[in-house]
Amino acid sequence: MSATSDPYLVRLAERLANGLSRMDEPRRARHRSFILSCQQSDGGFGGREGDSDLYYTSFAVRSFGMLGGMSTDEAKSVGAYLATFDWRELGVIDLMNWLYTVLAVQVFGGGDLLEDADADWPEQIATKLEKVRTADGGYAKSEEGAAGSTYHSFMVTLTYELLGMAPPRPNKLIQFIYDRQRDDGGFVEIAPMKNSGTNPTAAAVGLMTIVGGLDKELCEDIRDFLKETWTSEGGFQANKRIAFADGLSTFTGLLTVQDLNITNLASEAMIERFIAHELEFPTGGFRGAAWDDQADVEYSFYGLGCLALLWSKAGA
Repeated sequence: MSATSDPYLVRLAERLANGLSRMDEPRRARHRSFILSCQQSDGGFGGREGDSDLYYTSFAVRSFGMLGGMSTDEAKSVGAYLATFDWRELGVIDLMNWLYTVLAVQVFGGGDLLEDADADWPEQIATKLEKVRTADGGYAKSEEGAAGSTYHSFMVTLTYELLGMAPPRPNKLIQFIYDRQRDDGGFVEIAPMKNSGTNPTAAAVGLMTIVGGLDKELCEDIRDFLKETWTSEGGFQANKRIAFADGLSTFTGLLTVQDLNITNLASEAMIERFIAHELEFPTGGFRGAAWDDQADVEYSFYGLGCLALLWSKAGA
């Protein structure tokens, strides 16, 4: 496990909040207003289809964390939505999002949704997580999965860390991640894939930041890969075959560059210009790519996150 005491997601949240504290208040208020406009009557937040969803609710709460936090009433409203779920019935991604958001809501004064849970609820969640462990050492999306995925393995590792635990057999997990690396230096999501992606590469780095396994040679390989996915637009591509940059890949690419202390790879001024001029709406919210015509909660988190990462480094 990482030598630092706070979980990866907590450290990242603090870093993003510190960076975005440099945003002027009118601009901050526009983005907060947009995110609040996506809240549904049940307290959750929806995507472009409108209905509340744990995935988008987690992004909304994480965005509020960057934007100065939530009021007690806002936190209680989200808490009421979260209380409608039984974590025992959630898949890997929803479980991580639910647990992180429950803990964040508690910090913001929305109450402790785990107050009446069984005393051994962390161990129960850990048992549930191990049911999606696969023979290759990774973790799958569900118990039916025959092979692990880089992304789901990262989600499980994040969940373990929120529980104050480490994944069992970490060396097997590290080897699983190394087996997903390709000759271009990047990583793929699942074993049959041949072309590395920015996002699975970021997930691999995030996982190994927590459990160990990063070394100088690997960091150099990743640098070489990311150099090929940064575009003249100013953002990162999802992979070398996709001709345009997007907000998600730019956030994960930039986060990886910073976490590995990679220098002289991408112009930070160009990244900021790409986010502010191509993805940010003047009325609030961010879209996914320059061709997109609609903002949503998820991409607003990535847009805010990119600015926060840039400004956190500038203020370091």
